[in-house]
Amino acid sequence: MQTDTNPTLLITGGAGFIGSHLAAELLQHGYRVRILDNLTPQVHGPERQRPAHLDRRAEVFVGDIRDPHRLEEALEGVDTVLHLAAVVGERPSMYRIEKYMSVNTTGTAVLLEALLEHPVERLIVASSAAVYGEGLYNSYNGIVHPKVRRSPEQTTRGDWEPRGPDGEVLYPLPTPETKEASPRSIYALSKHDQEEMCRMIGGTYGIPTTVLRLFNVYGPYQGYANPYSGMLTEYASRLLQGLPVRLPEDGGQQRDFVSVYDAARAFRLALETPAAAGKTLNIGSGRSHTLRTIAELFATMTRRQHLAPEVTGTGRVGGVRHCIADIGKAREVLGYAPEVPLEAGLLELTAWVEAEIARRQKVPSPVSATVPSSLRV
Repeated sequence: MQTDTNPTLLITGGAGFIGSHLAAELLQHGYRVRILDNLTPQVHGPERQRPAHLDRRAEVFVGDIRDPHRLEEALEGVDTVLHLAAVVGERPSMYRIEKYMSVNTTGTAVLLEALLEHPVERLIVASSAAVYGEGLYNSYNGIVHPKVRRSPEQTTRGDWEPRGPDGEVLYPLPTPETKEASPRSIYALSKHDQEEMCRMIGGTYGIPTTVLRLFNVYGPYQGYANPYSGMLTEYASRLLQGLPVRLPEDGGQQRDFVSVYDAARAFRLALETPAAAGKTLNIGSGRSHTLRTIAELFATMTRRQHLAPEVTGTGRVGGVRHCIADIGKAREVLGYAPEVPLEAGLLELTAWVEAEIARRQKVPSPVSATVPSSLRV
């Protein structure tokens, strides 16, 4: 617990989905929070207004991470930076290359240069499981395959599962932090750049740095109406509007879905754990679910079981078949353990999406899902 005499923490990108939850988590635990966010219209609308759900106790500086003058102002009196500012989304990164590299890579470079003039005691960086590309795999003979890629020819013929050198099907394993990075998109590449730069400058200038590799984070306030939002928000939105979920490939892809509340708590634990300095840690649930299973759960929660998922049979640019978090290191270093069960988290997300649809349509919302109070930040 912090006191009023302690310096403020700066969250870059703190008005965004994860950042706003992180701000609430830190404020609840007595920290003073400052946010630097450009309130991009893509996320916050053309008016670029402070989000209504953002805790009013957070001090907001409106500005771009690439603006050194605004950064200098935001860093005044700050002793810890939690760096979340980024453009997100793998698919759009493959045709908005300059945008992603400018904000994510150059923006991080500008931040690091600013930290040379305003040294801080801690730097905590939000990275992504996307840096791994495919996760870790095992074959029938027990050989572990850390470097797996599916060829375009393979996916074109609808052969979705990764295969070994003899054509054998491979099976996913939990992916540890030791797996070599293999970015499959410009977004993933830019997140890897962020990691490497922060480690390098942190090590060179004595800034204790922690990298958190976030897996598929979901929860309320994840914008369902824009193309950069997470797949789970899109699934709930489609079903609530009477449309089937659209599943790429065959829907058998395995992912690790982690509640935004657990992700926010992981950042706080990293902040409060001296042993986290210099570490790279996976933050997920440690459990795998197929996209088809998630779609069926949402159909049950929204009472749309009659809307069978629409399997597209098509892949996505930079698409990964399976990636599941090994969270053993985060458990050991941070004492981190996910607390929000998937079903409860999806129920809350469903209720929030339903309320958002009703709000946009300006009609009362018959929110069918009751949100457990224990899940509210």
